[in-house]
Amino acid sequence: MPVKFEDILRWTSQEASERLSSSDEEIAEIMKVAADGGLADAQALYGQMLLDGKGVARNPAEALRRFSDAAHAGHVMAMNMVGRCCEHGWGTRVDAALAAKWYEVAAERGLDWGMYNLATLHCLGRGVALDHQKAHDLFARAAGLGHVKSLNMLGGFHEDGWVVAQDMKAAAALYHRAAEGGDFRGMFNHARMLIDAGDIDGATAWLNKLPACATADFMDKVRNWLENRTEPALKALAFNL
Repeated sequence: MPVKFEDILRWTSQEASERLSSSDEEIAEIMKVAADGGLADAQALYGQMLLDGKGVARNPAEALRRFSDAAHAGHVMAMNMVGRCCEHGWGTRVDAALAAKWYEVAAERGLDWGMYNLATLHCLGRGVALDHQKAHDLFARAAGLGHVKSLNMLGGFHEDGWVVAQDMKAAAALYHRAAEGGDFRGMFNHARMLIDAGDIDGATAWLNKLPACATADFMDKVRNWLENRTEPALKALAFNL
């Protein structure tokens, strides 16, 4: 029997939990009905399902429409996702400047991902001015909220001495926090710091975690990096990851 919007509104938290523990296809159907009814959370979630092709045919243009509906209703993560669509050309043309505007709105409303994405554009000078100081400040704000990818990026600022004094101890600490938080780039950078400190076993333990969370492209780079190391244990690891 098809799900009706008025039924969704009457569900108890237990009923909602039970219905949302079903198949991806059934969840997508529920999210669509709720999104059509104007629930911003559902619009954002259904947009993500459309973008990922999870439980429904992948449709970036429709995903962007759903994100936009939620964003204009004040949904902060949806604002960030409209920015992502504009930045990467998902369902629309690439427009980094427009992406930056959406990220800025999300960041101003306190969203760590909005801060991180806007900071990244400032690091690259895409759609906004190249501004390492502003990027650093945005990463720092997001890191203060526990955003692990921003912790990793701050580590890079301290390691390279971008707009802050070079401080390898601070960089190592930030990479460690990012790694502990589950960021795969943080794991790799933390492993690098451990290798420099002579802790090959500790580094190996972190590098062995990468295949479960890193992208395929990143893993290719890691293996190539390991193959060029002089330490036998690390060279051997390149063929086991």
